[in-house]
Amino acid sequence: MNVSASKTTVAYFSMEIALDSAIPTYSGGLGVLAGDTLRSAADLALPLVGISLLHRNGYFVQHLDAGGNQSESPVQWNPEQVLEPVDATASVQIEGRTVHVRAWKYSVRGVTGHEIPVYLLDTQLPENDERDRRLTDSLYGGDSRYRLCQEIVLGMGGASLLRALDVHEGLYHLNEGHSALLTLCLLEWQLDGRQAFELDESDIEEVRRRTVFTTHTPVPAGHDRFPLEMVRQVLGEQHVTLLEAARCVDAGELNMTHVALRLARFVNGVAMKHREVSQGMFPNFPVDAITNGVHAMTWTSPAFQRLFDRRIPEWRTDNLYLRYAVGIPLAEIRAAHAEAKKTMIAMIAERTGVMLDPKAFTIGFARRATPYKRADLVFADPTRLAEIASSVGPIQIVFGGKAHPNDSGGKDLIRRIHAASASLAGSVSVVYVENYEMDVAARIVAGVDLWLNNPMKPLEASGTSGMKAALNGVPSLSVLDGWWIEGHVEGVTGWSIGGLDPEGDQSKDAMEIYLKLERVILPLYYGLPFAYAEVMRSAIALNGSFFNTQRMVEQYVRNAYFPETTLTLAEVGD
Repeated sequence: MNVSASKTTVAYFSMEIALDSAIPTYSGGLGVLAGDTLRSAADLALPLVGISLLHRNGYFVQHLDAGGNQSESPVQWNPEQVLEPVDATASVQIEGRTVHVRAWKYSVRGVTGHEIPVYLLDTQLPENDERDRRLTDSLYGGDSRYRLCQEIVLGMGGASLLRALDVHEGLYHLNEGHSALLTLCLLEWQLDGRQAFELDESDIEEVRRRTVFTTHTPVPAGHDRFPLEMVRQVLGEQHVTLLEAARCVDAGELNMTHVALRLARFVNGVAMKHREVSQGMFPNFPVDAITNGVHAMTWTSPAFQRLFDRRIPEWRTDNLYLRYAVGIPLAEIRAAHAEAKKTMIAMIAERTGVMLDPKAFTIGFARRATPYKRADLVFADPTRLAEIASSVGPIQIVFGGKAHPNDSGGKDLIRRIHAASASLAGSVSVVYVENYEMDVAARIVAGVDLWLNNPMKPLEASGTSGMKAALNGVPSLSVLDGWWIEGHVEGVTGWSIGGLDPEGDQSKDAMEIYLKLERVILPLYYGLPFAYAEVMRSAIALNGSFFNTQRMVEQYVRNAYFPETTLTLAEVGD
């Protein structure tokens, strides 16, 4: 790779980015992954910038009543107080109107002091039409037309803003298909005044050379599709003609994933299994695999941070050093976890009024509340669960997670968990922590004794909550899907639910949860606590050292961003 390529800026586009709990620009896993990616890129001093939307109303604040009924309210925050305004502006055409776009800047500071700018796009400007001012208000809100308009602002507005900032001679990384229309800008710039009918394969290849795409959704229904008639009304006939010339329109609709697949030179799924699933969905496009990770310093509890600093101080700059956790005395692992558990219990008591027992075996299950996650599977047979707690040892379960306002199935799930909690009162303690956000998540993943994950297969593209738990010595009990296929070593890093069969069985999965708890996990925890601590230590050494965004970003650099180079990461960042 030549010298100029080593200074190429990578623009990382994502509909949501979790930057800070005080900045509600994310809803869940996709946004947290994006934030962790940028944090690790800053740690590695890489030439990246981030692009997202401002989301003035955030996702939402979750409220749960005594019966588990969820209601929502907008997030109250003031971007002007926590973000830096950017002088440069851009504009996009929506329904024939010029929509002006400004940006607010947040700087992600790495462990070495390197900073990565993140630009949050905002259409709340007096020169815009009233309806356009609201386009950057709500994350995953509104109807499909609102979503299409948002994606125009994100992709085309973001690309144009970078050009206004003179950050345009680089690579573009699409984190999911929401920003795929930035490639429309690239096509227009490549044509440089020529007509759409003059577009040829060499033009498309030039756009592809600068585009990388990560797909996260393992089911067809999860990919954004818009009717072509709506796209014509919103984007305009000229833009639709160009998309058609680039063969990005299929069967009377615009599929954002197909646009990204067609116009990216590197496409990856987010786990080995997810690559296989995605390749089956998109047989005409080669799909690679780069398994997700989490930002080690963000998700390691203060207690374990101090332990790692004392025993393996290199871990902050090189996460692979966590492999040497195998040498940490088990008593110190137990002591650090006890401190993290105490912190979690205090947080839960403050937020819910429920005081958990620090000595009782505590299971964690916290993620987006939607039916395929099967959060209530552990309650398939409440009598059996109560008998296990009575005969082997006390059980506590901590839940958390928001249901999308329009997801009635997810809201029903939360209600069922509350009903199960009431029916098990006196036998198994169950608590649901409302408004699950980054700060809450960090305490729960570190404070529980076991992380439970049992989605329907093969719908877990990767999953990252169990990776966060592993950094804190918390093993997983999980179905073999997503990242757990790669991270699972039975009885060493945790335990499996079912085998590698392509689809799980609801009743069999529930039965296996009970069997593992009754015959393996609880007897180990209560009867052989130092043997349980060995599993905790192995979760750190084997999973924490690999399933982190430092390793993930390094793979993106070598395989997606600069595959033609043999330069070191330090040279890339120079």
